[in-house]
Amino acid sequence: MAGKTEKSKGKVKEAVGSLTGNKKLESEGKIDRRAGETKEKIGRVKGKVEGVVEKAERKATKAVDKAKDAARRK
Repeated sequence: MAGKTEKSKGKVKEAVGSLTGNKKLESEGKIDRRAGETKEKIGRVKGKVEGVVEKAERKATKAVDKAKDAARRK
């Protein structure tokens, strides 16, 4: 969410800077927009990594449970 907010804020600053001829504001807007885009990408990657970790944990738990069951049967 923070990434989207920062990205939107950057777009507004960039547009206002462009319309008013304020190069500093326009540059700040570009920086904010790009920072927001980066945060969004990091959030997506983080979500994917968390999904992979959760899947690995489930598989590991199943393997341990299977090994325990096999050991109990002996």
